[in-house]
Amino acid sequence: MTKVKICGLMEQEHVKVAVDAGADAIGFVFAPSRRRVTIDEAQVLARDIPSGVLKIGVFVNASTEEVEETYRQVPLDIIQFHGDESAEFIKKVGLPSIKVVSVHSDEDVKRATQYEADYYLFDTPGTDFKGGSGMTFDWALMNNVGIQADRVILAGGLNVENVGDAIRRVQPYMVDVSSGVESMKRKDSHLIRAFIQAVKDEGRL
Repeated sequence: MTKVKICGLMEQEHVKVAVDAGADAIGFVFAPSRRRVTIDEAQVLARDIPSGVLKIGVFVNASTEEVEETYRQVPLDIIQFHGDESAEFIKKVGLPSIKVVSVHSDEDVKRATQYEADYYLFDTPGTDFKGGSGMTFDWALMNNVGIQADRVILAGGLNVENVGDAIRRVQPYMVDVSSGVESMKRKDSHLIRAFIQAVKDEGRL
């Protein structure tokens, strides 16, 4: 069954809802974004997350020191590199990793193989910030990704209405949602539950 990551959480209420509904991963944004949290805030939010749910930190062009300190202090399970980090930088950091690839064309999809990461997250290019645009990209570009399916994470404009279709077409290991479970630019408990349920329902078909 496809796993679910709920990203950009900032309130304890929404962390609890996501965990209780069956989320497999919670994402905290430490990069410039309206969803940005501090280390102290993430520590509080992460306190009641069970060990079976991954805590993923999102970074954009951060220093090695910032990444390592945040990973240790929260603590996190995986680092999501969402900027222009080089393959050498990710290898040097040496922590469990997700490399984000912004998809304009099939060349972008193929570019993912240049990086040594545990997972690869394919996303729609951001607008004001990296990611979180609420728009999808052409999923047909994922047909020849050249990466094992159990290392592929799909993001970009996913919501309750389209996530089933996305899973059928791309068959990713995990789907990642942020703006698709928001109302008025704030996480919505009902939408979080509904999104996770839609993914579970698709897995039962």
